[in-house]
Amino acid sequence: MKINGQHYRSVWVADNDRTIEILDQTKLPFKFKILQLETMSDAATAIKDMWVRGAPLIGAVAAYGMALAMRENPSDENLHLSYDILNKTRPTAINLKWSLDRVSKILVDTQPNNREVVAYQIASDIADEDVEICRNIGCNGLNIIKEIADNKPDGSTVNILTHCNAGWLATVDWGTALSPIYMAHEAGINVHVWVDETRPRNQGGLTSFELGSHGVPHTLIADNAGGHLMQHGEVDLCIVGTDRTTARGDVCNKIGTYLKALAAKANNIPFYVALPSPTIDFTVYDGVKEIPIEQRSGEEQSHVHGIDPQGNLSWVNTAPSGTQCGNYAFDVTPAELVTGLITERGVCHASEEGLANLFPDLIKS
Repeated sequence: MKINGQHYRSVWVADNDRTIEILDQTKLPFKFKILQLETMSDAATAIKDMWVRGAPLIGAVAAYGMALAMRENPSDENLHLSYDILNKTRPTAINLKWSLDRVSKILVDTQPNNREVVAYQIASDIADEDVEICRNIGCNGLNIIKEIADNKPDGSTVNILTHCNAGWLATVDWGTALSPIYMAHEAGINVHVWVDETRPRNQGGLTSFELGSHGVPHTLIADNAGGHLMQHGEVDLCIVGTDRTTARGDVCNKIGTYLKALAAKANNIPFYVALPSPTIDFTVYDGVKEIPIEQRSGEEQSHVHGIDPQGNLSWVNTAPSGTQCGNYAFDVTPAELVTGLITERGVCHASEEGLANLFPDLIKS
């Protein structure tokens, strides 16, 4: 997508020495900064410390991390060590393990002197595939927005609520939940997006940054405002992303998603989840019981980033000294609260049958 008229992906290979470059998402939306990842350790830190975030992007950066590892040392020992280090960076998003498994499966059967070249190619393939997957998600989700627009008075606004950031900053390009919105905007449909701030990391600011850069009308709201807007008819549909989807259609997404799904159900508002197939984990059935929920530093809850009156980026404490903070990063929305799953292969019911019909090739016997 574009920033100030220039197209960017969220991760790419530098032309000079195969260094990996990313956008530092810890500085956005206040400062635009490109970071260089020169080692596997850099890639692991980028994932763990959320320089990059979003399940598809984490997977792509992990793949490039394996390429950097093979550039440093293509031995069997380093291959297995790098896999383990990268795999432990974030526990919830399944794309991480999916990507590492894909890379390592090929590399173990590749001669060490060829592993660097092969690893870079696999990582590049994963990145390119993610772009195409997200583009197709956008096409399939666009039909849902079109149908709502067609049933409204001519020119009336379609109001969409989203949670967290599931745009191109969370993927390689296009995004998941935002991809249909971008396509609707480009198709001339009058859309407006309610953007949850998404505490405690305030990823809604990233969504607002994206939408503003693309010219999509939007309003940043407090996390607690969504239910009120739904009660008063100000939301036509919800679209969110997911970091892991179970075999029966439960979705694990940024903390607070479950509450929005409950509010949508109570107000008869469609609640869609946009997901690329690598986020589907057919080895997990009951998301509430089986998906590990990452708990991050309490400092993320007690402190907030912002710009002070002098224009400096500040890290401000908002909690009383000594307060214990709980920082649960994700929650699980049961399938029965999900209207449908928007995938690269089409839209299906959030159910075991719905997913199996679209992705029979991914189910392991």
